[in-house]
Amino acid sequence: MIGSSGVALADDAAAPKVDTGDTAWLLASSALVLLMTPGLALFYAGMVRAKNALSVMMQSFFAMGIVTILWVVCGYSLAFAKGNPFIGTMQWAGLNGVGLDPNATYGATVPHQAFMIFQMMFAIITPALISGAVVERIKFSTYAVFISLWSLLVYVPLAHMVWGEGGYLRDLGALDFAGGTVVHISSGVSALVLAILLGKRRGSPAAFRAHNVPMILIGTGLLWFGWFGFNAGSAIGSNGLATSAFVVTHIAAATAGVVWTILEWMKHKTPSTVGFATGAVAGLVAITPASGFVGPLAAIAIGAGVSVISFGAVQLKAKFGYDDALDVFGVHGVGGMWGALATGLFASKVINSAGADGVFFGGGMVLLTKQLIAVGAAVGYAAIVTLILGLALKAVMGLSVTPAQVEEGLDSTLHGESAYGEPAYGSAAVVFSPGMEGHVADHTPIPVPATGTLI
Repeated sequence: MIGSSGVALADDAAAPKVDTGDTAWLLASSALVLLMTPGLALFYAGMVRAKNALSVMMQSFFAMGIVTILWVVCGYSLAFAKGNPFIGTMQWAGLNGVGLDPNATYGATVPHQAFMIFQMMFAIITPALISGAVVERIKFSTYAVFISLWSLLVYVPLAHMVWGEGGYLRDLGALDFAGGTVVHISSGVSALVLAILLGKRRGSPAAFRAHNVPMILIGTGLLWFGWFGFNAGSAIGSNGLATSAFVVTHIAAATAGVVWTILEWMKHKTPSTVGFATGAVAGLVAITPASGFVGPLAAIAIGAGVSVISFGAVQLKAKFGYDDALDVFGVHGVGGMWGALATGLFASKVINSAGADGVFFGGGMVLLTKQLIAVGAAVGYAAIVTLILGLALKAVMGLSVTPAQVEEGLDSTLHGESAYGEPAYGSAAVVFSPGMEGHVADHTPIPVPATGTLI
């Protein structure tokens, strides 16, 4: 993301001046990225039981509110104001000094506020991603405090290190065009830590199957659509680099969806729609850090690779016994790691002169080594801070809802609402005719009995 702005600066040595085309694209991209959070809400809500659908959606929508406030008050300043290698200062607290003129460091052709609001949308969706690992069992009050603190203690420092002026990983030369380390590795690793602290959901895996697959697919479509703003918008301009990022984003997602479907078909004998959706999201995750540095054929390799790697990673939760309910670690954490490392393999200065050449383009191990350092820093920092934060909240507030609340459903017990009107579907489950199949949260096919009644 920040590496891309260097391209514009290299071509424009004159004083920064607002370009209307670049500004329009960045504002449109900001709206696209914001749309991803409601898309995520639908994607996650469709995967849980009907009695918990609204509680899951609330977790995403609440992030839109609280992170916005925190970003304005201090988050943006701490992430992007010049400070030390690990954190910024309060120079821009309350958006003081963040006006309508360009800031040459972050976008020489767009208003500083346009860059700020674009970055806000990234800050919003990142903690919301974590919620998928802990659905159907975390207290909403604890979740609200957790994402507020996590945004300031994990996301903000990582954003500064990777993208902020004087940031450690930025100055090291590690590349992250649109958030592989800052967004996906941090949220995926933190999701795993929090899921382990919370423990497993109560009940058999068959009880956790997705209640609304069309909702999952609508959410996937909105995520895919919004991701063009996520990646192509990170060019911070309406230009050739934005075009390249747009193209490879779509290619990687499409490839990953197809490969995941093939893998699932081979393993489970059925090609599921949820499997394709999961694969496509994994492809979007993996191409994110590389999107401004790689070409179309590399995007195919990255998309195919992430499906193989993340498909395997999703199986680990059954082996090791942790309950990452909606595979946030397997898709976002592991997918983000692969994407960051793949950048070290496939990046080319032909695509982006402000980047570097990877292993396959004559750069040797230099960039890959820097990417390894960035991955290690993101994993270690996110895991340690999340563990400390989770243990503290567990001691002070408690993490889990009560068994009675789980049984009745979190929509009614935490929010006093029902997703599908009265009577609330509560603990009801939809079952289908013999031979049909449902899917549990990890998308493994399971046989289910008797005809379309609601019981």
